[in-house]
Amino acid sequence: MVVTTTDALFAIAASIAMAGGLIGTGMAQSGIGASGMGVIAEKPEKFGQVLFFFVIPETLWIIGFVLGLILLLHIL
Repeated sequence: MVVTTTDALFAIAASIAMAGGLIGTGMAQSGIGASGMGVIAEKPEKFGQVLFFFVIPETLWIIGFVLGLILLLHIL
């Protein structure tokens, strides 16, 4: 199999998309998790709401993963 320059650039773009999604998720969850623990310590009944806000940033890595697959499979 011959790897062309275009294939290499698509692979680099896919890795940047995936890494960006993962880094963004980590940064968002660090702040939400820290403040969420403070809320739960004071009001344990807010656990469900805090959990919901903690899970929302997970969509960032899912979007990055899907975009990476789209680039690697040359769908667009």
